[in-house]
Amino acid sequence: MNVLRSAIVGVVLVSANTLVRADVIGDWNNTAVDVMKAVNVGGNPWTRSMALVNVSMSDAVNSVQNRYSRYVPELPTDPNASAEAAAAAAAREILMRQYPGQKERIEAAFAETMKTIPDNPARAAGIDLGVKVADAVFTERQSDATNTPDTYRPLTTPGVWVPTTPPLFPQYATAKPWGMESASQFRPGPPPALNSALYARDYNETKEMGGVKSTKRTDAQSDVVRFWTQANLGPAWFQAARQASARHNLSLPESARVFALMSMALANCFILDWDAKFQYNFWRPITAIRNGDQDSNDATERDAGWQPLNATPMHPEYPSQAGINAGAARTVLEAVFGNGTEEFVATDISDARLSRKFTSFAQLAQEHKEVRIWGGIHFRNSLDVGDAMGRKVADHLVVNYMRPTR
Repeated sequence: MNVLRSAIVGVVLVSANTLVRADVIGDWNNTAVDVMKAVNVGGNPWTRSMALVNVSMSDAVNSVQNRYSRYVPELPTDPNASAEAAAAAAAREILMRQYPGQKERIEAAFAETMKTIPDNPARAAGIDLGVKVADAVFTERQSDATNTPDTYRPLTTPGVWVPTTPPLFPQYATAKPWGMESASQFRPGPPPALNSALYARDYNETKEMGGVKSTKRTDAQSDVVRFWTQANLGPAWFQAARQASARHNLSLPESARVFALMSMALANCFILDWDAKFQYNFWRPITAIRNGDQDSNDATERDAGWQPLNATPMHPEYPSQAGINAGAARTVLEAVFGNGTEEFVATDISDARLSRKFTSFAQLAQEHKEVRIWGGIHFRNSLDVGDAMGRKVADHLVVNYMRPTR
């Protein structure tokens, strides 16, 4: 089995003052996470909101400093405006439009940012520019089809019961990606045949490692699975980006570019992956393992009472969302910071006492994939295919968007 050699470092306590401070981009990225946590937004809508915030900030900064190309190239420019004020105003505008019930939190964050910017005509111009930029980005994304009605139909034989909990956001399977032709642009081939050796390999690995009563999974691996709840998976990548950006002392346009590219990539992952998931409708391990006598594969023995350590997500198994996210985020960050040693800490967004230390983006990506096997909700091939998809998404965006203007 492919196991981590160094990422199983245990859950550790890390003081908040060990983390480096981010710039206005990182600060508002963190504010966006806090706002959505307060209203319990996750998954597909979470990534869409993060992309709206970060792309708006990048376009706002570059409407002042013109270092990188903008997502909406027709936007107005004002080289005399404050880039910091423009970024903060853009983020505030996006968050207020989506989460008006969090006005007090958003305005408090904006007031803190304004304390760091001189009260002069440049600040006023930046605020005005940021609002215009946010409006343009927000308007452009209103036709992305993410808010179309959910009309998913469970397919079954008339009279046969099916689970009645709706799948999560099936409409994203046909939504408009960020900066790509279609949701099917990088659609992979189908999952392995049920009677194949590859399927049997993955079936037995997940069955042995991912069951709630597994005797092969170590206590350390179980702790890692419990740490990486869905709520931590996305924020961890932005935590890594914030710490790396601050440590490398990126300029404001450089920092904005990192967050814009990564958030676009992650938002696309929740569209392209959904396209493939609902194209193939491949079963989850809990269904497969409890029906191992129905797959025409002599190497897969049924376990009628098998249960995964993790709760099974309400969407098809193939390809893995954790895999595509890991591939996309890692590729963007390595495109900016390289693939060498990069120390950072991922902190539980609900309990700041719990954190995990990493020494590379690759290490975080690998752990994100492994825990889905150890938790019993994915097969290894699905993780590998997802990772490859994510790399293609990131490569496409890095080549075509937020390009240097000089």
